[in-house]
Amino acid sequence: MRKLFLFFSLMGSLYLSADAKENNMKNEIATLGGGCFWCLEAVFKETRGVLEVVNGYAGGDVVNPRYEQVSMGKTNHAEVVQVTFDANIISYEEILKIFWLIHDPTTLNRQGNDIGTQYRSVIFYHDAKQKEVAEASIKLFSTKFLNPIVTQLLPMPTFYKAEDYHQDYFKNNPNQGYCSFVVAPKVEKFKGVYKDLVK
Repeated sequence: MRKLFLFFSLMGSLYLSADAKENNMKNEIATLGGGCFWCLEAVFKETRGVLEVVNGYAGGDVVNPRYEQVSMGKTNHAEVVQVTFDANIISYEEILKIFWLIHDPTTLNRQGNDIGTQYRSVIFYHDAKQKEVAEASIKLFSTKFLNPIVTQLLPMPTFYKAEDYHQDYFKNNPNQGYCSFVVAPKVEKFKGVYKDLVK
């Protein structure tokens, strides 16, 4: 009987430890647009402290936009990623530091050969603190680029999740041409520059 009591006591402690660990997580969301969302998703999937990355659309005029509409620039939505992260492991400042590395914030409505408002550089802040941090980050990193940063800083609008085939795109299509020549180099750049932030 005593062994049984000890067993259940131990199991209870394990459950409490798991709950305590979960409760210690400080989840936050960053919503960022920096060109094709496949690129940002692939990099943030490799980032420590990141719990989930969802590709989607935000900042436009059309409810429930489809990729065909967004990609033709007919909705004013930007391709964005919503990054859920544990702020006890990685800070919003560090998330933005990665963001500046993996896209060019000085080209208006363009990233490489991807041209249009859907590829604009944008930070959608979720609260006043994020706005404050983003403003400071823009000011800091503006000294590191030859041209002015044109990244928009806007309050978070409605987010629309992209179609299922856009989720985990790089992981599921590593040999696709765009992934090989555009996405993969960004992932490798991130891993080379910010080794301490890689999972």
